[in-house]
Amino acid sequence: MIRAFSYNEFLFLLSAVQWTLALSAIAFIGGATVGLVIALARTSEIKAVRLAATGYIQLFQGTPLLMQLFLVFFGATVMGLDLNPWAAAALGLTLNASAFLGEIWRGCIQAVPRGQWEAASALGLRYPGLMRYVILPQAVKVAVPPTVGFLVQLIKSTSLAAIIGFTELTRAGQIVNNATFQPFLVFGIVAVLYFLMCWPLSLLSARLERRYALATR
Repeated sequence: MIRAFSYNEFLFLLSAVQWTLALSAIAFIGGATVGLVIALARTSEIKAVRLAATGYIQLFQGTPLLMQLFLVFFGATVMGLDLNPWAAAALGLTLNASAFLGEIWRGCIQAVPRGQWEAASALGLRYPGLMRYVILPQAVKVAVPPTVGFLVQLIKSTSLAAIIGFTELTRAGQIVNNATFQPFLVFGIVAVLYFLMCWPLSLLSARLERRYALATR
């Protein structure tokens, strides 16, 4: 039975924001952890490690996120694992985010002037010490703006989790629309809520980028 859009429907959409943010946070933290390993592997002195990391990045960057979510969700069932939509969405987004963050951070690591690498090597620092004490502290400054920018994309990407049944903001919008049959109003509100989540991060990314540009002049 079709019902009118009311305050309760709006509260339901608003409450779904917390699940979008929670999924984004889990995917970002997990993606950052794995992504750092991938970035270090991409700049490793061992060729086999570099090739493995490159293959990982190309696999996840070269296939649609939606397909990756399908493979994680339905593939787990085929292998006898019982993954609920929440766990499947978190795992799929984490793997995808790790590939993109790994490549972003690889570029930031290699953006550190070559002279810094050579000077550290001349001091006798091996790869772990070279990264920890010389390269990574400088790369972090370069990495912050694009990392914040990627977080904006990650928040919007969580909308694809609705396809596998996870009730985040987009899925909540579908549920409310099916009950009220007012798509323009419902998805207009959903779009505004996404904008309110992403806009401050976009401003922060632009501000950090300007600050870094001024610092390097």
